[in-house]
Amino acid sequence: MASVSITKLDLATPFLAQNLPGRLNRLNGKPFRALFRSPRCVLDTPYEGNVTKFPRVRVWDPYKRLGVSSDASEEEIWGARNFLLQQYSGHERSEESIEAAFEKILMASFQHRKKTKINLKTRLKKQVEESPPWIKNLLNFVELPPTDVIFRRLFLFAFMGGWSIMNSAEGGPAFQVAVSLAACIYFLNEKTKSVARASIIGFGSLVVGWVCGSLVVPSIPSFLLQPTWSLELLTSLVVYFFLFLSCTFLK
Repeated sequence: MASVSITKLDLATPFLAQNLPGRLNRLNGKPFRALFRSPRCVLDTPYEGNVTKFPRVRVWDPYKRLGVSSDASEEEIWGARNFLLQQYSGHERSEESIEAAFEKILMASFQHRKKTKINLKTRLKKQVEESPPWIKNLLNFVELPPTDVIFRRLFLFAFMGGWSIMNSAEGGPAFQVAVSLAACIYFLNEKTKSVARASIIGFGSLVVGWVCGSLVVPSIPSFLLQPTWSLELLTSLVVYFFLFLSCTFLK
């Protein structure tokens, strides 16, 4: 009875396991194996769990840290950054290292573009200063308006050209040309604050455009043109272009 009661004990200490006789270390004819477990502690758990750590955390070169070449495109850099963030998601230090490398590359790219833009403006300014006097006087009458102004006026005169082409079978583009001339004078008057000056520039652009159109249009091969497009219509298209240039870029 004593031996039976002993074999039913839950023995987990090394001392008892070593001192038990072999005949008592069996239960129902099967070997009894004592379970030995070392004590566990919260400090034994690895940092941030079992999340994989980014191996190139200490790489100084941001391109090498992301695993891309120095001449990689913007799409390749974005793709490498997103892939690494997804692969090492959950490891805070790895994510910070990847983001820092990405920001360094973006900042270097921004500074390079800014420097290139400044150098381009400097070269253009230098060329203008070294140009002949008549070119300098000509450039004094030219200005570059904001991009939205350019596109709005381009859309207006392109609409006039499309309207003239759609009505080419019904009649000439006299009405569309008149509306375009009025719009050109209106835009010029906003800049010059002089109706007389705006009218002179507008009518001058109309005449120059009509003359250039009359000289250029006949030299265009006929197979490039529609049969319904008359010489007057094609000349008016050239006029729209000159009116757009004058009201947009002239002072």
